Amino acid sequence: MKNTITIAWKETRTYFASPMAYIIMAVYAALAAYYFVTSISGALPEATIRGYIIPSTFIFTLLSPIITMRLLAEEQKLGTLELLMTAPVRDFEIVMGKFLAAMASLLSILVPTVYLVIMLTWFATPDIGPILSGYLGLVLFGMATLSVGLLASSLSGNQIVAAVLAMGILLILTVLDLASTYAGGIFEVLVLQLSITTHLESFARGVIDTHDIVYYAIFTTFMLFLTVRSLESRRWR
Repeated sequence: MKNTITIAWKETRTYFASPMAYIIMAVYAALAAYYFVTSISGALPEATIRGYIIPSTFIFTLLSPIITMRLLAEEQKLGTLELLMTAPVRDFEIVMGKFLAAMASLLSILVPTVYLVIMLTWFATPDIGPILSGYLGLVLFGMATLSVGLLASSLSGNQIVAAVLAMGILLILTVLDLASTYAGGIFEVLVLQLSITTHLESFARGVIDTHDIVYYAIFTTFMLFLTVRSLESRRWR
């Protein structure tokens, strides 16, 4: 556990020491504000944050790979990953330390959006339940996207390749719910269950379904497991 925390702390400090961290925060805050204003400017405005919760699925598809692309790819390129793997630290601890750092980065980009919630509560009387469930859904969705990005980063020593690979995988997983309209019967149900976007919708409506929580937990765990196996395979190369 100590090794995991040490790695997470090092990666978090490195991330916030670069301008990329604040660029990502500014981009997400601007996009969230745009979708929020658009959602409450319609003919029948709702006192809800759903306006930027659902579009965040596409935004995270782009931002999560950017956050994770350097975590393992850069280590491979610089040759420091081999040194890290020969140190008295397990592959699992390396992956979890990197993942926790990515989660800290993800949570940081959500902080500026609290201003939108404050504005909403100042000018209206929203239901707090859907707001809390919406953010819970975003965190779980973000965990899933970061785990895919970390896996992609372990597969390539090139950061750009890792980011593009992660974006491609996430894009497919995000639009699977659209593909379900062309399927039928059990295939439609299967496609919807595989889509990472479908499981966020209930959170946006204010419904916390344990089925969706379990899905994101299993998905994230499986991706991290594959990342650990990817690192272990390097020992045999």
